[in-house]
Amino acid sequence: MALGQRLERSNKLPGLTLAGEALSLDLSGGLWLAAHRTLVVSDLHLEKGSAYASRSGQFLPPYDTRETLACLHEVVARLDPACVVALGDSFHDSRGPERMEPGDRAMVAALQEGRDWVWIAGNHDHAVNEGVGGRYADTLALGGLTLRHEPVAGAAEGEVAGHLHPCGKVAMRGRAVRRRCFVSDGHRLVMPAFGAYAGGLNVRDPAFDPLFPKGFTAHLLGDGRVFAIGRAMLARD
Repeated sequence: MALGQRLERSNKLPGLTLAGEALSLDLSGGLWLAAHRTLVVSDLHLEKGSAYASRSGQFLPPYDTRETLACLHEVVARLDPACVVALGDSFHDSRGPERMEPGDRAMVAALQEGRDWVWIAGNHDHAVNEGVGGRYADTLALGGLTLRHEPVAGAAEGEVAGHLHPCGKVAMRGRAVRRRCFVSDGHRLVMPAFGAYAGGLNVRDPAFDPLFPKGFTAHLLGDGRVFAIGRAMLARD
């Protein structure tokens, strides 16, 4: 991988296989399951800016929800999924839906129109269970996959989870690039955060060690391409 090199975009999504299911890694940070016509996105953290303002008076630019939904709209329009699964922490807190601007609420309704929409409960938004359309679940089984917000301890064949907001860092010749990433060992997958204000945790953090005791590959979201990089080539913060 040549750092800083901008590569031509491709319509072909890179992928991997998990529990016999074909997974395509979208450059947006979404996961496309073509056999099920399902798009999975994780950790939208809608209304994070308004949550900071209401709790502590710390004001962030109040555009995170609009920006996140605009990115989601692009992916939905491009892939036309029959089902969208929001893999937990879709709202930054349980009162997030109450603070949404009418225009943002209308955008969510438009995204849901004509398709199944599943909100998976997260640690930030487990109390949200009405008012934003769709249906609600703690986990969702899809073929050989189990979709949940927080990875479980120990082996979990076919698990697709979020929660940790993984980012990978590559350093070379005095330069470094840090990007959101998918992380997998061929048995489970941890997804990047989709939200504009979500932030990220370096995959070399000890929090990832129990999940991938034999190592992993990080699929970094680059400029026009997803880069697969082994754990040993990744730098700490």
